[in-house]
Amino acid sequence: MDRGKGAQFLVAFSVSLATLTMGASSAWPTIVLPRFHHNETNVRVTDDVASWMVAMSPLGFLSGSLVTRYISDNFGRRVTVLSSAAPIALGTMFVIYASYGWILCITKFLWGFGTGMLSTVITMYLVEISYKELRGSLNVVTRFMFNFGNLLVMCVGPFLSYEVLSYSLLPLPVIYFLACWWIPESPYYYLKEGRVNAARIELAKLRNSDVNALEEELQIMQSGVKNAMRSSSSAKELFTGKQYRKAVIIAAGMKMTQILTGGMAIQQYLIVIVQESKFKMAPATISIVFGAVKFGVSLISSVFVDRIGRRPLIIYTLLSTGISYAVIGCYFFLLDVVQIEHESLSPYGIITFIGILLSTVVSTLGFNSVIGIVPAEIFPLNVKAVAMTSLNILGGLLGFAVGKGYQVMKNLLGLTGVFWIFAFVTFSGAVFTYFFVPETRDKSLHDIQILLQGDLYIDDAKIDKDCLVETELTELNSVKDVKNTS
Repeated sequence: MDRGKGAQFLVAFSVSLATLTMGASSAWPTIVLPRFHHNETNVRVTDDVASWMVAMSPLGFLSGSLVTRYISDNFGRRVTVLSSAAPIALGTMFVIYASYGWILCITKFLWGFGTGMLSTVITMYLVEISYKELRGSLNVVTRFMFNFGNLLVMCVGPFLSYEVLSYSLLPLPVIYFLACWWIPESPYYYLKEGRVNAARIELAKLRNSDVNALEEELQIMQSGVKNAMRSSSSAKELFTGKQYRKAVIIAAGMKMTQILTGGMAIQQYLIVIVQESKFKMAPATISIVFGAVKFGVSLISSVFVDRIGRRPLIIYTLLSTGISYAVIGCYFFLLDVVQIEHESLSPYGIITFIGILLSTVVSTLGFNSVIGIVPAEIFPLNVKAVAMTSLNILGGLLGFAVGKGYQVMKNLLGLTGVFWIFAFVTFSGAVFTYFFVPETRDKSLHDIQILLQGDLYIDDAKIDKDCLVETELTELNSVKDVKNTS
């Protein structure tokens, strides 16, 4: 394997230990919510408190995203990843010592805070350090480990007491903090700060030993950074700049589709939903099968992301997910509205579980793997941090609405209405993708900006030709020294 590719995959694996922690914490409610519902723990949690607990995670996600913009722009991507371990570890301590339900709301907020930091910075970081042909695969590695974290909790959690399950989560943030201590900083961050030699050293750690190719890539990076940084990096620049309009519409539409399809709410209430379908399956079996299927599919998702292309993968998997939700809604319509006798309908309750599994399979293969990649590809460097932060703020607000609103919708419309609404949103997302989302596979970040901005970006590039910094002989020698030592 090319030395650069090996280094990039090693970095991606280290960072993916953080997403494993995210996956474990996101699966925790799936295991404990049924126990709270049946009063099987020493912590008293009503259905209303449980809905607030689920909803607090997106609010924490939103807050963490806001902090991330400041940390990543002023201290770097690496420091942001390391800092995220603190709120996640603190939240786990609250779980261990919680005696009241409202304390678990604080836990979910802190976990969401750390997740918001990681979700904002990880995709951006991997896009900036990787070869263009590896961008999809490296980000899928992190998604794979997220699903592995899900699998661990789904498979082991049902057989652990509430207390032991809580203690088992504590080492995870410590492990990923130690693993990520050695990862290099993004060369783009150093170039943005004007530290060209530091950027060269970090880039050398991530590429092969061809000094000339490294210098050529560094100059292209410099050109792109200078071109981007001539413009403001403020939120006002992002939302008023004509050249960013397409990217904003695309990213916002994709984020709305991802959150409003309700995948996270369905996962967290999975066992309760299956039990209400009258399908007789042990909660432990439900969680193990779900976690195993989700993890197994994530093993092959990287093949689809970088071979089929982003756009068709999103469209077809959204359509498939919408069909699954619609069928589940029809089942609950017969069960709750038409009120067919349970004895006659219960043998078909497996439709609900299979439908949820199918939607999980196609979403993991498709839009959930891709929707996180495309926004990091389509924004230029000067507004990338504020764009990713803004997207996560939007995602946090929508996630809070879905997390808290799920129980409200269920009380008003039943599970029939819940799944039909999710199906409508999913079909709408497929239509949006067809008309607005471009293909970014195998395109450099420079090419993507030309595709989205057109003449606006090309004209800037022409102006920037006079601003390129010539590489001095001493700098070239320093690169050779770095390569020789490595």
